[in-house]
Amino acid sequence: MSITHTADVVTVWVGADGTPKRMFWAGHRYRVTDTPTRLGPEPGLLLSPAITHPPSPLNGWRFQGTSDDGDTRVFDVRFADDDGWELIRVID
Repeated sequence: MSITHTADVVTVWVGADGTPKRMFWAGHRYRVTDTPTRLGPEPGLLLSPAITHPPSPLNGWRFQGTSDDGDTRVFDVRFADDDGWELIRVID
C-alpha cells in the first residue's frame, strides 16, 4: 500500500444526498464503488496540548473509486471553497 499526498484540483459529482458519486482526476473518470465516509480531524489531534480550540470540521470525503479500465484506489477529497474540490490523498 502506498499513500500519496497531493493538492490536485479535481472535479467531483455529488448526488442529491451530498455524497460523492464520480470524480475526474489525471485524465480518468472514477466511479465511487463503496460508501463514502465523511472526513474529520486526524485521530489524536484533539489530544495534543498545543490545541487550544477545536479545529473546524474538514468538509471532505474518503471513498473508493474505480476507473473504466479497472484502476481502483481510495481517495480523500475536500471542498476548497471557491476553488472547487481538492484531492488531498490517494491510497493504492
